[in-house]
Amino acid sequence: MGVQEERGLAEFVAARGPALLRLAWLLTTDGPAAEDLVQDALVRVIPKWPSIDPAAREAYLRTTIRTTWIDTWRRRGRGRFAEVPDDRIDLLADGPVDDEDIERLGDRAALAQALTELPSGQRAVVVLRYYEDQSEAQTARALGVSLSTVKSQARDGLRRLRTLMPPVEAATVPGEGR
Repeated sequence: MGVQEERGLAEFVAARGPALLRLAWLLTTDGPAAEDLVQDALVRVIPKWPSIDPAAREAYLRTTIRTTWIDTWRRRGRGRFAEVPDDRIDLLADGPVDDEDIERLGDRAALAQALTELPSGQRAVVVLRYYEDQSEAQTARALGVSLSTVKSQARDGLRRLRTLMPPVEAATVPGEGR
């Protein structure tokens, strides 16, 4: 990889690294494990970086993060996840946190904490289906389970999240009138 490609990769990671780290954290719920997961994915992608279409690079890396985690998840017996540490709530933010973001981050923290309470299969399905916006078929293929398993895990996971989450008022998008 040439100097130009290395510079482009460094700029990409600086710009999109926090979003990639959030995905990894949602899958692992562990800061150091999430950082390791992103690093492992980058190591897999670096040799191919110059040949990946620039418009598809983030999608390619997100897919690599998911596949790397799924491989690890399968090998480790699909264990439970850790609680959300209060000092790592910054992983839930899209950028620097100001006073107006605190309430929204509280909702994200409550959701992240509720996700840690799900069995690992339900959590994997919920993150892939609803955070990563994968279809049922894509999720089934990624996890190596049947379509009916994805459907039942999603149904049961969402039902459990509804009992674990405090009610959240409907959010309004800034600039949109009601």
